[in-house]
Amino acid sequence: MQPPKAADDASDAEPRPDRARQQPGTDAEDSSGHPAGSTLATADEALTERVSGDEPLLPARVHRPSDLLRLLIGVLAVVVLFSVAAFAHGTTTGLEQDINKGTGQAPDLLIKLAGLVSSIAVLLVPVAFAIERLIKRDGLRIADGVLAAVLAHGVTLATDLWVAKSASGTVQDALTQPTPGDAVTDPVHGYLAPVIAYMTAVGMARRPRWRVVLWVVLLLDAFAMLVGGYTTPFSIVLTVLIGWSVAYGTLYAVGSPNVRPTGQHLMAGLRHVGFRPVTAMRAEDAPDSGDQSDRGRRYLVSLEDGPPLDVTVVDREQQAQGFFYRVWRRLTLRGITQRRSIQSLRQALEQEALLAYAAIAAGANAPKLIATSELGPDAVMLVYEHIGGRSLDALEDAEITDDLVRGAWRQVKALQSRRIAHRRLTGDAILVDRFGKVFVTDLRGGEIAAGDLVLRMDVAQLLTTTGLRVGPERAVAAALAVLGPDAVADSLPLLQPIALSRSTRAHLRRLARERSQREREAVLDASDAAKRARAEGAEPSDNGDRKAGRKSLRTEKQAEKRAMDDALEEAREEDLLTQIRREVLLIRPQAPVEPVRLERIKPRTLFSFIAGAIAAYFLISQVTQADFGAVVEQAEWGWVAAAVGFSALSYVAAAMSLLGFVPERVPFGKTVLAQVAGSFVKIVAPAAVGGVALNTRFLQRAGVRPGLAVASVGASQLFGLGCHILLLGAFGYLTGTEKTPSSLTPSRTVIAGLLTVAVLVLVVTAIPFLRKFVVTRVRSLFAGVVPRMLDVVQRPQKLLTGIGGMLLLTGVFVMCLDASVRAFSGPDTPHLSYASIAVVFLAGNALGSAAPTPGGMGAVEGALTLGLIAVGLPKEVAAPAVLLFRLLTLWLPVLPGWLCFNHLTRKGEI
Repeated sequence: MQPPKAADDASDAEPRPDRARQQPGTDAEDSSGHPAGSTLATADEALTERVSGDEPLLPARVHRPSDLLRLLIGVLAVVVLFSVAAFAHGTTTGLEQDINKGTGQAPDLLIKLAGLVSSIAVLLVPVAFAIERLIKRDGLRIADGVLAAVLAHGVTLATDLWVAKSASGTVQDALTQPTPGDAVTDPVHGYLAPVIAYMTAVGMARRPRWRVVLWVVLLLDAFAMLVGGYTTPFSIVLTVLIGWSVAYGTLYAVGSPNVRPTGQHLMAGLRHVGFRPVTAMRAEDAPDSGDQSDRGRRYLVSLEDGPPLDVTVVDREQQAQGFFYRVWRRLTLRGITQRRSIQSLRQALEQEALLAYAAIAAGANAPKLIATSELGPDAVMLVYEHIGGRSLDALEDAEITDDLVRGAWRQVKALQSRRIAHRRLTGDAILVDRFGKVFVTDLRGGEIAAGDLVLRMDVAQLLTTTGLRVGPERAVAAALAVLGPDAVADSLPLLQPIALSRSTRAHLRRLARERSQREREAVLDASDAAKRARAEGAEPSDNGDRKAGRKSLRTEKQAEKRAMDDALEEAREEDLLTQIRREVLLIRPQAPVEPVRLERIKPRTLFSFIAGAIAAYFLISQVTQADFGAVVEQAEWGWVAAAVGFSALSYVAAAMSLLGFVPERVPFGKTVLAQVAGSFVKIVAPAAVGGVALNTRFLQRAGVRPGLAVASVGASQLFGLGCHILLLGAFGYLTGTEKTPSSLTPSRTVIAGLLTVAVLVLVVTAIPFLRKFVVTRVRSLFAGVVPRMLDVVQRPQKLLTGIGGMLLLTGVFVMCLDASVRAFSGPDTPHLSYASIAVVFLAGNALGSAAPTPGGMGAVEGALTLGLIAVGLPKEVAAPAVLLFRLLTLWLPVLPGWLCFNHLTRKGEI
């Protein structure tokens, strides 16, 4: 139990409004939040003057993740319904025929009577429920229900309009029935969907009698309309889904009324189970317990006639915290028994009570559970004997002795002797009382009859937790003294971040950032020292000694690089998990160290799957629009083969343009493979983003330091941008001076470009926000990229490689586009100059880099087609030429790119 907050003054004669506020959704309540006239309320009123509670003001509304999940499920179900209606016309027609045949024998009088009764009741029942809630002062829920009903009606009208105006015939047939006069029925019932939304939003699911009555009325109404031929089965299902989804969307957007119990509820609940509380003070949660956010609120309660109590209150809102994180862990981790993502309060209460009793029965020091109780329909409480003391996280380093660490391991040994897994052995779960006795707390997330894998994870977690506080040597020594070398060695394959708690992983990441910062500072200090030494030892030289001076400068730079490498090696530190492994291996050299595969789905695997799906979607959507018959008939295959060769040569040029700005030695063949892999990456990311990330990752894996890798890629991109602008201006000028049917004159092109740049500069300098943004980016650019470019300038061979690669890359793309145009050009087709094609390509490539679509799709095709038409090429030739060019440079390399991407990933090259 953490130190409690200061309690409010106990002299208040009446409870404060925020403590004793009436909770929405409950019947007539007194100031303690319990039904008036009940025994619990009477007992609480008798001692209100002696009850004091410290409770922060609770929010009036809460946004439940469960409401968002239900909304998403409802939307997905609507999408599936429309898909079935659109593509399974035979199934929908057969279902309607079967229903009509089965209900055709129903008496007409019965159908009319059912329709009349249900039509009246479907409106009266919600009104009656609203009156009953208003009498009991629960108007907030009624307001939520009315809002949901209004929104559902709006969605209903929009859906009806869409189905009538834009939906396909199969969807209309599945959702409507013909009526006399060439009219059809409404696809969604205009009054049924709002009623369902209202019913769901007001929470009738918690009131069984009202829920049964309303569902009977709704089913009766749906049956009457279905048998009478006024609707279809799909229309009824769509109506229910829309009302349900809109209700939960409304609840998540505006928030549900907060029904969490206050301190006065807690006091009354304690009296109900036989205690006589005097004060209740809220315990402070640990600041870094993000993975324990669902453990409930904790209180220190003092009694009139006995020792204090530790009370934990768990409600639905707190239980839902961390839901999506638990779902992600459940989906991505294999071989680990995870508790259900959503438990009922009764299940959570029973699980924690069972683990509390089992831990004590196993001989572990754990808080003794002495009472449990429900606090209304939305919360439960667990009452423990008060231990006192401080958690391991709250202790100073000097207070954590070896005996204390061994005491923590003894509790784990006792739990594991009965196959009990804790699952949250962080510093906040280990409590030390004032006598130095160690207790293990927070057993709510544990398991009984746990498997070996989960038990070994507990050992790995506690090794890391204690290692963070006392160091790896003492942590391992304490574990060996209690568990023995075999049990500790068996946990090594589980000593990996994915097996640790959320807060522990965050702590390890913070330590890794601090190590990286120390390494960078050490390298910078060594570089500064070497530069100062070179400056102090420098002597002026005449022209005859220039050659010797250049050689001396090269030697000094090599010495500076060696000094930086030595400083980096000295500053490099092992991470905590590696140090723990080394300590264990000193005792058990033959211990297994290969990490156990815990991840079912790695983020990289998920990325590859999503990327493949997106690429397939765009590929199919683009390819299906092409007339391949005409393309094949018109193509001159010699020029097609030339275009293929130029496209393949572009990857060699791209590798040269990258390596020209990397002074370190990087294998050329692997660099070419990385550029081929980039053709797969850019299909699922903007062209200016995917390639940069891939090249940076590749250089880091090739041994280039992260900062230098980023600087090298940035220098390549910066130099490429300048080269692109210069080539565009030069070819634009040449295009205008040629005797061609081009409409791009040099004066207009150059002047328009200069005016555009001038206007942009003026806009940026005039607006403070944009000026600050640009200055910040340019400053960071000069801080990292420009020094890297200066290093490259001192190596002419590298500089020529980079410049030559960029020029070659532009040249082969221009030649590929030219070959694509020639492949579909006839004898009467105007001949375009290389300068005109270069202008079209450079302009289209610039638009593709700026476009947010993967690979510049849409923007590049449109720009190239319009550009070719503008310089005099017929549309009948420009369209297939652009299609062939994009097929060779974007779509066909996707499969080789995917193969190279997976190959380099398996080899650890990216």
